Amino acid sequence: MVKIGKIELPEFPLLLAPMEDVSDPPFRRLCKIHGADLMFSEFISSEGLIRDAMKSRQKLDIFDYERPVGIQIFGGDEEAMAMSARIVETVNPDLVDINFGCPVKKVVCKGAGAGVLKDIDLMVRLTKAVVNSTSLPVTVKTRLGWDDSSINIDEVAERLQDTGIQALSIHGRTRAQMYKGEADWSHIARVKNNPRIFIPIFGNGDIDSPEKAVEYKNRYGVDGVMIGRAAIGYPWIFNEIKHFVKTGQHLPEPMVQDRVEAARNHLTWAMEWKGERVGIVETRRHYANYFKGIPNFKEYRQKMVTLDAAQDIYDVFDEVLHKYGEGQTV
Repeated sequence: MVKIGKIELPEFPLLLAPMEDVSDPPFRRLCKIHGADLMFSEFISSEGLIRDAMKSRQKLDIFDYERPVGIQIFGGDEEAMAMSARIVETVNPDLVDINFGCPVKKVVCKGAGAGVLKDIDLMVRLTKAVVNSTSLPVTVKTRLGWDDSSINIDEVAERLQDTGIQALSIHGRTRAQMYKGEADWSHIARVKNNPRIFIPIFGNGDIDSPEKAVEYKNRYGVDGVMIGRAAIGYPWIFNEIKHFVKTGQHLPEPMVQDRVEAARNHLTWAMEWKGERVGIVETRRHYANYFKGIPNFKEYRQKMVTLDAAQDIYDVFDEVLHKYGEGQTV
């Protein structure tokens, strides 16, 4: 068993990575159903929370069926981070996570996300501010360093643990790499094997198959893995990994009816959460991934992303089932 504060996770837990414009409640619900053990909100600006920005506040929505769930915040100001942690605590998540890893320019330019990787002292102060302002467990997600010449994850891990964080997720890339190249998990393994480190260490980066999850589990010895892009349009990956870890065997691939059901549920839950119009628009970005690999699918995908009435989209899902057959795999 892996513990984060009082949160008990199974041995070798699978975490859903926080992803902007992806990890919202409908998507998290699908991943939970299909085996995710711990999930996080999209990252939330501490400044936005304090200003009561509507988009930031909406990201605080969590539901009991997705627990345990953490809310992730980012920012470069100690007072703002402390205040936002107190705001987060009011919605009663299971933990607060700090983002020190987002590489996108608009975040880094504000001295937040991966921008903090250039200043470990600031990273420590920001983390202390959050830890001291909440009774919830605090965790951190970060990267190896700013670039290949400044990989500082060993010092970061020790110093953040000393502030009182209760788990650390490490993406095996530098900020300079963005999402390119291959994640280097050797640095993550070194942190995990550091005798000074006693908090759970989760690895992130390039886990896109059950085989790779087991290989990295055995090779690098991490306490669990965090999965991001591989789960987009394919929430089945969590249970597939769990089954493979346990048995060494593969689960059957999802059939067309499974893909339709996932897309249908995603749309339904998005409309329940944000209303019909916004739910329809925000689900459009997911259809290409749910139906990836199905031959001659362009006509149906085009309908899904252009139709404006929910019933019309549900009718397209029925057309897909009729054309491709419920039991067919991709």
